[in-house]
Amino acid sequence: MTVSNDNNFSWFKWASEIQSISQNGLTFAQSEYDKERYLQLQNIAAHMMASLSDMPVEKILDLFVSQQGYATPKVDVRGAIFKEDQVLLVKESADGLWTLPGGWADRDYSPAYCVQKEIFEESGYEANVLKLIALYDKWKHAHPKQWPHTYKCFFLCEITGGEPRTSIETQAVSFFPISALPALSLPRVTGQQIMRCYEHYLAPHLPTDFD
Repeated sequence: MTVSNDNNFSWFKWASEIQSISQNGLTFAQSEYDKERYLQLQNIAAHMMASLSDMPVEKILDLFVSQQGYATPKVDVRGAIFKEDQVLLVKESADGLWTLPGGWADRDYSPAYCVQKEIFEESGYEANVLKLIALYDKWKHAHPKQWPHTYKCFFLCEITGGEPRTSIETQAVSFFPISALPALSLPRVTGQQIMRCYEHYLAPHLPTDFD
């Protein structure tokens, strides 16, 4: 779900906070009266987000209802693989734009394992994880403002085997010069983030970034 105008992001964030309060309340409330109030908050948050985004209120409510337990951020993992001054990118089937291979972290697996899995599934390459480059709050970077709130893990990786191939999620796999990046899928990665990953590739001793 993407906010239609970045100028409305403060309202979008407040709606997200109301949704979190309602989800947490529904998780722990014992009283039926309290549960009813948290459902009212859920409905208010859904209508607020619908007025600020590209999604109808019914779909937003369905998303809210599917969220169970204490509200926490989602985790996205991305693998940065370089060949001298070139970076490995995959072309997303969803929007036809390019990104570092990656996706949502799977439950019951470590972030490092998840990024290896995503690299293999999206690019065909087997990879080894060298270091955690950065742990970023997606809302603090130049991505389209979206719900749910997401933490992004960027890992420096190296190819250990495999060969380039596409998947259901990707249309193409290629290395691009750092100085000539293609049109990027901004919900997934920004040019500034790729350049920061490249700086870590050139200087692996750099400490992990966070915000």
